[in-house]
Amino acid sequence: MSEITKVTHIDNVKLSEDKKSVVIIDQTQLPNRMVYLTMDDEKSCYEAILKLQVRGAPAIGIFAGYSMYVLSQKYADLPYDRFAAEFHRQKEYLNSSRPTAVNLSWALNRMESLVRGSAALPVGQIVELLGRECVKIHQEDIAMCRKISEYGLSLLHEGDGVLTHCNAGPLATSRYGTAIGPMLLGKEQGMNFHVFSDETRPLLQGARLTSFELQKAGVDVTLICDNMASIVMKNGWVQACFVGCDRIAANGDFANKIGTSGVAILAKYYGIPFYTLGPTSTVDMNCPDGDHIKIELRDPEEIKEKFYAEPMALKEVKCYNPAFDVTNHELVTGIVTEKGICYPPYSESLKGLFE
Repeated sequence: MSEITKVTHIDNVKLSEDKKSVVIIDQTQLPNRMVYLTMDDEKSCYEAILKLQVRGAPAIGIFAGYSMYVLSQKYADLPYDRFAAEFHRQKEYLNSSRPTAVNLSWALNRMESLVRGSAALPVGQIVELLGRECVKIHQEDIAMCRKISEYGLSLLHEGDGVLTHCNAGPLATSRYGTAIGPMLLGKEQGMNFHVFSDETRPLLQGARLTSFELQKAGVDVTLICDNMASIVMKNGWVQACFVGCDRIAANGDFANKIGTSGVAILAKYYGIPFYTLGPTSTVDMNCPDGDHIKIELRDPEEIKEKFYAEPMALKEVKCYNPAFDVTNHELVTGIVTEKGICYPPYSESLKGLFE
């Protein structure tokens, strides 16, 4: 056991001091620049999600809650019917920014449910309640991430090698994160792990964000290209795979950043436990299986041009750029939530989370 290290936590999403704006770390600028953005209008909030300035399913949910509170203050003097109509319009607008991460619609629906359930109250009081609710969403996520980290840490041993894909650390959530949380919590408790971080093409979240978080926290991390996962597994350097999730279907299929299903297939072949970690708000019991998860398609230029000084493919070359893929539940060793670890059959264990 090494000397205990206290991990420094950064607020990646928060309200401004006057509570009239949302402040985020622009994740598109990392790791070279720490840039904070302040926004108080619907277009900038929408674009922050669309452009991945704020990303990660839980962080998007937190941001959505804060955004609706900030926007609602602008029409707090309207009669209830007009207030509720404007709230719904803006909620639907923000919800259209990214279709796959369930936390976005979950947080937006939670805020709108408060509005609908408070019709008898003065609009000014409803806005105050929205302010409390968005803070509550954030506080709940902090507590959830801590519990997920504790359950995930119970699956690891001193000196384990852990492979992760994309980013499910503090920047994508709050405080410890989900898939990265066990390693950060373990570091605080004096445990040592070696993390292999897939770079995660084409947006490089593993390179720009996960390796940044782990390096800053003092966790031993090695950055690898996505197509190097197989060789590090074959070499015996990986004892577990931990990844995040953007939507979990009722049967245990789950969507996560593109490339995750390939990691799961490799882990199955090499006999390595494969876990996804996320809050219960990511579980969509209304979605029967992965075939019903809508997959976001993004700009092909992210493949050909982003991060390059000049294009790496001819202009006329076609590209297919899905943001996520679906990992079949049969490849998943366990699903780690703040309420415990679910094991197969997931149709029963996931349902049990809500009973």
